[in-house]
Amino acid sequence: MRRSPHGSGPVAASWCGGSTRSSAWSSARRPYIVKRWSAASSREGRVQAPITIVIPTLNEAAQIAACIRHLDWTADVVVVDGGSTDDTVALARAAGARVITDGPRGIGEQRNAGIAVARHGWVFALDADERIGPELAQEIMAVPAGATPAGATHEAYRVKRRNAFQGRVLQRGHWGNDWVVRFARREFRYGGSAVHPGLQGLRDVGTLTQQLDHTPYRDLSHHIEKLVAYAQTSARALAARGQRARWSDLALRPAAHFWREYLLRGGFLDGRM
Repeated sequence: MRRSPHGSGPVAASWCGGSTRSSAWSSARRPYIVKRWSAASSREGRVQAPITIVIPTLNEAAQIAACIRHLDWTADVVVVDGGSTDDTVALARAAGARVITDGPRGIGEQRNAGIAVARHGWVFALDADERIGPELAQEIMAVPAGATPAGATHEAYRVKRRNAFQGRVLQRGHWGNDWVVRFARREFRYGGSAVHPGLQGLRDVGTLTQQLDHTPYRDLSHHIEKLVAYAQTSARALAARGQRARWSDLALRPAAHFWREYLLRGGFLDGRM
């Protein structure tokens, strides 16, 4: 799911790659009481939560070390690599993650491979360009501890992503209302879209109040590079189903998307990048 009426909270700016933040990043803090775990502890003696973080990767050498470095509050980090040709695997291992290099390719299948070897009953599927800030980490840790503010534990939880581009938080269009279901019990698996797979079979989904930091593009050229990769992935998925793209889709859907997101939903109000 990508929409929810629920609000959001703060995240420390330093948890998202150190880029400059606008005032949109700050608001009142919401403390969570978290049970202290005895199952595992970090090198500094800090207790860690019984939660597995699964990160699918493909040539993420620029991001993976920083991503893992912010996860010292969890007891298990699994990186499932999809055939990187850069230093992603070596950097992930050096950062302390378990790394799977002979697994399947594709975001959904890589996440599923990581879930299959998860050591704990709760799994958060994280991308290398995302950061879990301290407030969100506290809220996540409260779930298996049974200390959530609402007092109820669900099968899975949706979280709102705080998307940023070139140091600016995007607050309009679909980028400003971007909800993903990423935190769930270990028995659930990903399926559906090859580009944006979702957890299947969920019946009871809760909502986290804190936000997940997301910096999807380094610059405009990286944005275009990822769009091309997504288009190729979608084309292969269509071919595998015996389908072909229609010229009407190529001609009308981009224009309709621009009209909806940039004009109707006020994307132009985010200003010049």
